[in-house]
Amino acid sequence: MMVTGDFMKKIVCLLLAVSLVFSLSSCKNSSGLASVQTPSEKDNRVDESKAETPTATEARPAQTKVSAIEYGENTGTDKTLTGLEPLPLVEFTVSDPDNTKGLSTQKISHSFGVASNETPHEISVSSQQHFDDGNFPALTLDNKTTEKVVYLTFDVGYDNGYTGMILDTLKEKNVTAAFFCTVDEMKSDPGSIARMILEGHIVGNHTETHPSMDELSRTEMMQEVKAFDDYIRTNFGYSAPYFRFPKGEYSDCALDLVGSLGYLSVFWSLAYADWDINDQKGASYALETVTARIHPGAVILLHAVSSDNAQALGDIIDTVRSMGYEFRSLEDYSK
Repeated sequence: MMVTGDFMKKIVCLLLAVSLVFSLSSCKNSSGLASVQTPSEKDNRVDESKAETPTATEARPAQTKVSAIEYGENTGTDKTLTGLEPLPLVEFTVSDPDNTKGLSTQKISHSFGVASNETPHEISVSSQQHFDDGNFPALTLDNKTTEKVVYLTFDVGYDNGYTGMILDTLKEKNVTAAFFCTVDEMKSDPGSIARMILEGHIVGNHTETHPSMDELSRTEMMQEVKAFDDYIRTNFGYSAPYFRFPKGEYSDCALDLVGSLGYLSVFWSLAYADWDINDQKGASYALETVTARIHPGAVILLHAVSSDNAQALGDIIDTVRSMGYEFRSLEDYSK
């Protein structure tokens, strides 16, 4: 068959057109503008411009703190920060809201004296006698026994990195302590609070806002106590009947009110100026001070913000035990 010139021209034009199409397609693919992602490639791509920083729950906490999620936190609504079931709230009744009994509202700043020679100071003895004579459920010195027993308590304050060290030492030495904190402290370091509870320590009521209780009405005092109890029941599934007056300031009226709510007010017969983080004197000073003042029935108050206490705690426990003393829980006193 003969091929005409017109037919050849058509064939050449068609080949040129096809070649042009393939050329354009190749250019688009090489630039990436016309590339097509498979579903798996598209789903696995991370858009860094939209990536969010971890939430407080997701972020890894500082090494000095303990994440609540490590202690059973459930992100659902059926569990608390300890993994325990929330406890039902308790309705507190204010007995004698107008103080018709005329109990003294005069401010008393707790005093305990410096014990020596394994003998409690007479001020501590007198304070406990006042509580006993007034039928106030309060403890500053265990005078129920002549055994060499002591009770270790801490005021927590804000967490500056030593609470975890203290809990580590208590776990190592198998000592149960009581920690008194406010609602703000439970909110700021929930992991440590959860750890205290799950490792068998007492978390005591130190009010919601840390006021001088003697300056409040009986109804206002009740509200401070209840706000703490409501929060720890709801968020930690826990409650304990132990109370510490903020700043150690109280009155007979306040003692009566707190006792009527079912709490034991816990003071102390052994303490030292350990709370000033700018005036720490070293672990050896803490060890010497505490052990020199130890005595039977002592309620020891330490502050968890003290680097001296955190560093000396293991030696304090060992030395006190070597002197023949036993560390007991406040639960043992209450039995």
